[in-house]
Parts: sequence; structure tokens; C-alpha cells
Amino acid sequence: MKILVTGGAGYIGSHACKHLLGHGHDVVVYDNLSTGFRDLARWGEFEHGDILDDARLRGCMRRHRPDGVIHFAALSQVGESMRDPGAYYRNNVGGTICLLDAMRAEGVKRIVISGTAAVYGRPEHMPITEDVPAAPINPYGMSKLFMEQMLRDHAAAHGLHWVSLRYFNAAGADPDGETGEMHDPETHLIPRIFMAVAGDIPALELFGGDYPTPDGTCIRDYIHVADLASAHRLALEYLTEGGESGPFNLGTGKGSSVREVLDAAERACGRPVPFRMAPRRAGDPPELVAEPSRARSVLGWTPLHSGMDEIMRTAWAWFNRGKS
Repeated sequence: MKILVTGGAGYIGSHACKHLLGHGHDVVVYDNLSTGFRDLARWGEFEHGDILDDARLRGCMRRHRPDGVIHFAALSQVGESMRDPGAYYRNNVGGTICLLDAMRAEGVKRIVISGTAAVYGRPEHMPITEDVPAAPINPYGMSKLFMEQMLRDHAAAHGLHWVSLRYFNAAGADPDGETGEMHDPETHLIPRIFMAVAGDIPALELFGGDYPTPDGTCIRDYIHVADLASAHRLALEYLTEGGESGPFNLGTGKGSSVREVLDAAERACGRPVPFRMAPRRAGDPPELVAEPSRARSVLGWTPLHSGMDEIMRTAWAWFNRGKS
């Protein structure tokens, strides 16, 4: 297939583009480089553009005639969404409207979007299945839920075929060392752990040690970014083969607390992690762990790289790239 990948110059998008090319698909990367990096847009033909730019987006789709779209172009920071919800609704919801309009105009019928476990809010039971009622507690999660609702409505009205991959915590880096996590500023836990180890920041801020969990820190289901990449390919191939639209959880089914993540980081780098306790962040639920059996059984997806030690090994190698 020829696949248009919005946000393909970002963290997860670049891994997906490399994976798609490696499995025989043609890739067009569409990215405004606001949070992505030109150097990470090398797997496929690059088109510089914003998803809110209707004319450019439609022109790109008209030139390339993709068989399907994988949509990563979204803002994704919970804390930032609490401070600036308008930006999240404008980009994530408004941008998806523009994308769906362009797809309809150009006759593109299949889309896979990056969803999120944040749509579940604070579910009462773990692990989380796809039929748990959606109840987001932050604007980021709400914007992603709105995106899913738009897909359902476009499916009913226009025959769109869609999958939303509700991932839990993306982590790790390309096992070949060719791409990895790059944010400016960097807000994600694992890169900031290594920044603290390297002395780039004085200490890691550990947000909240009083959650109702065994060690008081948040529990998350960490999934290697290479495994996320394979799921996007499988989902689009599934739709092409006539698969039924809907959401799929992507996770391992096993949660790790922040303190357990720190322990794994220390094993990877052989050094202690300097940290200090900080207040809880608004919008952070205590625990999010996936029940991923639907993705395994329906998509044929199996996470191969998501052990915490491999996540840390690949992330540490990427962090140290080019360093003597």
C-alpha cells in the first residue's frame, strides 16, 4: 500500500514509517515539524505541512493517492492540556476534522489513529478492556475521545473504515539505534531519568508518592515503541482485508510503578538515579494497565520488545548516541 503518515517525523511516527517501509509499503510523511524533526522523516517521501492547512493537506492527498492514512499528528501532554485545553481541541479535534474532510474529498476510506488510554480516566477495575466506559479526566484524553467519535460518525455517514489504537505508555527506542525519543522540551519519564543520571538536570521530579498503589507511585503499562509501530501496520492491513472498525488497547497487561521504572533504569545505566519528590500532577490517574487480548487475537499483534529491561536498554543506547 501507499500510506500517508501524519506526524511521521515524531517519536512514534518515525518508528512506524521505518517499520512500514521494512514491510514493503510506500510511505509519505506529512508533518509540520512543530514537535517532530526533519532528520526523523527519512523513511518515505517528506511533505512539509500542517493538518490544519486544508489546501495543502488535500493537495498532498491528491498527488499521492494513498490507500490509507495513519494519523499521529496530535498534541499529547496531559499536563500541558490542563494548562492550555484550547490548543488540544484546536489541533487534535480540529486537525482531525480537516484530515477527514480531505480523505472524503479524495476518496480515501481507511484510517488508523493513535488513540490513548487517557480516554478511560480513572477506571475502577484493572486491567482495562475496550468496553470500559470512556470517562477522560483531562483535555488530552477528551480530545482523543472526540476524535474517535468523529470516526464513528464518518463511518456511519460516509463509509469510513477506522481503527483507534489506544496505547498506554510508549517507551524505548529503535533497536537498531536509528530513531528514538526526542522532545523539546523533554517531559517524558524515561528520557528525564537519563537526563538526571547524566547531570543534564539536577534531579528527576517524581510526581506524587502518595497514590493508592503498593509503593505510592503511579503504575503504568509500558509498551515498546517498536511494538506500537507493528500494531499500526497490522491495523491498516486488517482494515484493508475487511476488518471491522473499532478501538484496540495496546499494552502488555502488566503495570510498572515509577519506582520500578527507576530500578530498571539503574540496571541499564549502572548508576543511581537522583530524584526528588514533587506534588501530584493534575489529571494523572493512579493506575492504568491494559487488557490487550483483543489486539492479539483480532490483529495478530504480539509485543516482542516490551520487557522493561529491553525498553531501558534501547532508550539508554539512544540517549547516549554519538557520545564518547
